[in-house]
Amino acid sequence: MCGGKLALTRLSCRSCGTELSGSFETCEFCSLGREDRDVLRVFLASRGNMKDLERHLGVSYPTARARFDALLTRLGLGEKAAPDPRLQMLEQLARGEIDVDEADRRLP
Repeated sequence: MCGGKLALTRLSCRSCGTELSGSFETCEFCSLGREDRDVLRVFLASRGNMKDLERHLGVSYPTARARFDALLTRLGLGEKAAPDPRLQMLEQLARGEIDVDEADRRLP
């Protein structure tokens, strides 16, 4: 595959075989591989404790930190990731810098 973002167009029930077709939103974690989801699950379950992540992965602290940083980068949350314009707009709205009508106009 080319690496482009996939579009979710069909959902089906494994039990009864019902299928839905359309254009569906995916979550930001859906594209993660099993190992990345596991790292995220352990990190969240341990309430962000990197030492727990280190023990779970069976690696040194720097390696656990590097794996977590790589996960953040894949999610677009790494240090070098551009800020989400929608989040910036919501922060401006919360600070009173723009009103609801202006925020609505800026939404795609």
